[in-house]
Amino acid sequence: MNRRERYKRWLTGYLMLAPFLILFALFIVVPVVYGFVLSFTRYNLMQPMRWAGLANYIHLFTQDDWFLQALGNTLRFAIIAGPIGFICSFLFAWIINQLRFRNGFSLAFYAPSIVSGVAMSVVWLAFFSSDRFGHLNNLLLRLGVINEPLLFTLNPALITPVIIFVSVWMSMGAGFLANMAGLSNLNLDLFEAAKMDGVQNRFQELFYITLPQLKPQLLFNAIMSTVAALNVHEMAVAIGGNPSPGNVALTVVGHMQDYAFVRFELGYASAIAFILFLMNFLLGQLFMRIFRSNDE
Repeated sequence: MNRRERYKRWLTGYLMLAPFLILFALFIVVPVVYGFVLSFTRYNLMQPMRWAGLANYIHLFTQDDWFLQALGNTLRFAIIAGPIGFICSFLFAWIINQLRFRNGFSLAFYAPSIVSGVAMSVVWLAFFSSDRFGHLNNLLLRLGVINEPLLFTLNPALITPVIIFVSVWMSMGAGFLANMAGLSNLNLDLFEAAKMDGVQNRFQELFYITLPQLKPQLLFNAIMSTVAALNVHEMAVAIGGNPSPGNVALTVVGHMQDYAFVRFELGYASAIAFILFLMNFLLGQLFMRIFRSNDE
């Protein structure tokens, strides 16, 4: 292949990629870069933009107590809800993949992920209502387990578990669907070879054959579960209120939206957004190292 043919092939390839690259640059790269630059300024839409240097970031970690509480709440959600959602989405996919009516079960598991957090919160609020008419309180009262209704949406000690439960239930859909796709395309020859090598039950097949083949899907599942846990907001507000008792439902996204759309301090809000972006990016890099294929 001469130089002209190589250049023609190179040009054809980049022309095919051009639509995606242009849209990716316009709607992902440019906003991220602009938001990063904006985080070093003071800008409220009413006055000219003024350079502030690191003042926004210094204020975040030294004087903004609400941000520190929001950061702690968000990390708590991510540390608990992320791994639980990751494990549950895989286990349910692995179990349902072996059932006869798996298409119906798959639809049931994926449906919550395409419904808004507010809509799902309304459904779950009927279940976790703090009065005796809530389904769970009514059941516990009838069974004699409790003597008075539990304040699921008013007690700070109970609000966080409820938010984590609903968050996990809503975030399993995308990872579940990816795992189902991966389980449907496993190399069956490896299972036959494993039986000849001494693999005797499905749990050994799971650890030695299935999981190594699902590393791309597990990576996608881990990232989606973590992103969903770090970006929880609408559902937390719908369950805990705004403000919530003890601010236990305050998250980084909620704090950012407060400064961006209520106070119109876009520079400060951009600093909060970049901290959240950095958390997502670092965790994504960690998962890429954990689930990296052996041949890479």
